Amino acid sequence: MKLTVAIQMDHVSTIDIDGDSTFVLGLEAQKRGYAVWHYTPADLVFRDRKVMARAQPMTLRREKGNHFTLGAAEMVDLATLDVILLRQDPPFDMSYITTTHLLEHVHPKTLVVNDPASVRNAPEKLFVTHFDGVMPPTLISADARAIRAFRDEHKDIILKPLFGNGGAGVFRLRPDDENFASLLEMFSQKSREPLIAQRYLPEVRKGDKRIILIEGKPVGVINRVPAEGEARSNMHVGGVAVKDQLTKRDRELCEIIGPELERRGLLFVGIDVIGDWLTEINVTSPTGLQQINRFDGVCLEAQIWDAIEARWQATRG
Repeated sequence: MKLTVAIQMDHVSTIDIDGDSTFVLGLEAQKRGYAVWHYTPADLVFRDRKVMARAQPMTLRREKGNHFTLGAAEMVDLATLDVILLRQDPPFDMSYITTTHLLEHVHPKTLVVNDPASVRNAPEKLFVTHFDGVMPPTLISADARAIRAFRDEHKDIILKPLFGNGGAGVFRLRPDDENFASLLEMFSQKSREPLIAQRYLPEVRKGDKRIILIEGKPVGVINRVPAEGEARSNMHVGGVAVKDQLTKRDRELCEIIGPELERRGLLFVGIDVIGDWLTEINVTSPTGLQQINRFDGVCLEAQIWDAIEARWQATRG
């Protein structure tokens, strides 16, 4: 199968080739003989009911400091492509949301992965609230009194922006922490968005699992162990990836959410699990492929492209 593929992403010059999942997805596309184009969200153009992008043909290679070549830019009608990978990183802001509206004009004639409407309707900390029995005690509100009552009940809590990413703005507040009121003031001045508060899970000291699902089925897992003195397990703030395996509870969580992921066209998803609890469903730009590949000797990007090819063929019928 010879597909013409565009990857909507942050500029390829900014990626870490040793850890970036988009990089290996692009390499696998090349390996299969696909024509691969690169563009950033800022390159999108809507005019006269057409969605176009100022895109460049892209070649990738695993050479640090020399990992890509981009050809001359062309104005490409996205409706003429076979597949678009929606892969720019959050924040999940109005810029991100606008790209999903624009890509809806070409999907599914041009297969967008993940489905842009479903990405828009599944913010990572909100989507998980639609499933019973999967989350730790959680509050979503901008009301200081409600947040204070939640803290009074659970004592030790995590407070974070509802649409944050990468561990930014995540605070652990113990019962005796005197910064509570100041943090609420800071968040309210910075944004009108609600906050999310969750009961602190001490199991996070043992790690925060990232589980990759393809078409709603779990295919790999790593554990991200936070650094000493750090409540966040994100690898760019010192978390360390270690090999792990799926537990019975992990599989149970995947069985609960998997059918809905598949139904919504969320083909490639990464979920975060602490202890027995699901904390996020990442649908925008999931990561973890390279780490799982190295630990388990697999090639998850090939499995993802197999699923994309199957879904693309199904949309042609």
